[in-house]
Amino acid sequence: MGVTPREIRVEIGELALEGFRVDPDRVSAAFAEELTRLIERHGVPADASWTAEALTGLPPLPAGLSARRLGQELARAVHEGLSGHGEVSR
Repeated sequence: MGVTPREIRVEIGELALEGFRVDPDRVSAAFAEELTRLIERHGVPADASWTAEALTGLPPLPAGLSARRLGQELARAVHEGLSGHGEVSR
């Protein structure tokens, strides 16, 4: 019988955004909300033993994105990496 984790903690030490004119607090809030939604809906592999130090291979994002949309797109990229589908250096 498998064990279902009760809590998943993702800690991102720094997120540097260059070329965007957005409120970083709003980006962070949208990022956290979307990443939480994705993990609750789709989960992440429970047996993964990695630490994501850097995210690479992000698609280009237009500089005119809203803070909310930017946070959502970044969360989707991170979730893909956590799920083993994106490019994450380990």
